[in-house]
Amino acid sequence: MRGTDEASGTLFSYVDLEERVPAGHPLRKIRQIVNDALASLDAEFDALYTDFGRPSIAPERLIRASLLQILFSIRSERQLMEQMDYNLLFRWFVGLGIDDAVWVPTVFTKNRDRLLTTDMSRKVMAAILAHPEVKPLLSDEHFSVDGTLVKAWASMKSFQPKDRPPPDHDDDPGNPPPPNQEPTADTDKPPQQTETQPMPATPRQPRNAEVNFRGEKRSNATHASVTDPDARLYKKAPGAAAALCFMGHTLMENRNGLVVQADLTHADGHSEREAAIEMINRHSPGSTRRVTLGADKGYDAASFVAELRRMVVTPHVAQKARHSAIDGRTTQHPGYAQSQRRRKKIEEPFGWAKTVGGMAQTVHRGLDRVRAQFTMTMAACNLARLPKLLAA
Repeated sequence: MRGTDEASGTLFSYVDLEERVPAGHPLRKIRQIVNDALASLDAEFDALYTDFGRPSIAPERLIRASLLQILFSIRSERQLMEQMDYNLLFRWFVGLGIDDAVWVPTVFTKNRDRLLTTDMSRKVMAAILAHPEVKPLLSDEHFSVDGTLVKAWASMKSFQPKDRPPPDHDDDPGNPPPPNQEPTADTDKPPQQTETQPMPATPRQPRNAEVNFRGEKRSNATHASVTDPDARLYKKAPGAAAALCFMGHTLMENRNGLVVQADLTHADGHSEREAAIEMINRHSPGSTRRVTLGADKGYDAASFVAELRRMVVTPHVAQKARHSAIDGRTTQHPGYAQSQRRRKKIEEPFGWAKTVGGMAQTVHRGLDRVRAQFTMTMAACNLARLPKLLAA
């Protein structure tokens, strides 16, 4: 018997959101780990808010919504709020009921920017890694480090000399030329009535002013972006085009390839090694236990290798062809070759962050905001891998 195609409005729904999500959905395990991690940060959240005033958006819901935006590659907060309005899976993950109103995008953005600082993003990542189900997956002896470029939200036209006065508006590429002034008609003469008189052509002005950089020498010492002064002109590979960018850094454990530390700095030739030392100290401060650190040839510098040895860290760094700081004391051991194989797995979080997490080009401006976004993206990358790792 053929069914009827008639839609009738329902006044009430007796099905809970929990019953609508399949039992084997990956978000179930992710939500459980996130909720346990946020519960351990309850004292941290209490210290950020006062006991009086208008209630803000719950910090737990803010963080769950931010993770959801990264996991599902939602490009803006406005689109996130739109999808949360009709997507029952998103409502269930964030903690909203079917009849609960979603937030205004600007209100959500303001509350999130006040909460998700770099310090809070690191605490969220640490709480996820300290979960009882996640901690056994981590190695506490073997690590790898690497860096990647994150394109800044600034165009090359904004890279202007520092001694030039800034424009009135950061996003204004230049005022268009004034329109041509037509001569005024004689008011004494009556207007002539014509039926086939064509309308005057209005000259179209370009949206952005044309800029020619040919023959102009530009460097970070003499120029800066008026859109994002923290961005730096940099290229990582010889022969590649320089771009305004930041440099993201991660410290990965070698057992399952989970990111245990993340950082973001100005893009320059020394930031990778400096960030590696800082991330090791932050991950295990004052540790005297012998650990290994795998890295590529960019970390093969005498000062960096000497600092690692002083910190009781064995430098499993790839050797340069000439003037290498790595000698036979390190390369003769079988663990060196194993670290060189495992360190290449660190490119997977970078690829995930740029294709899924939206870090190919950041939508934020300022070093602190981009660093917090990069850290939260790496925490989301770990969460995306946990359902399969825990099921194995």
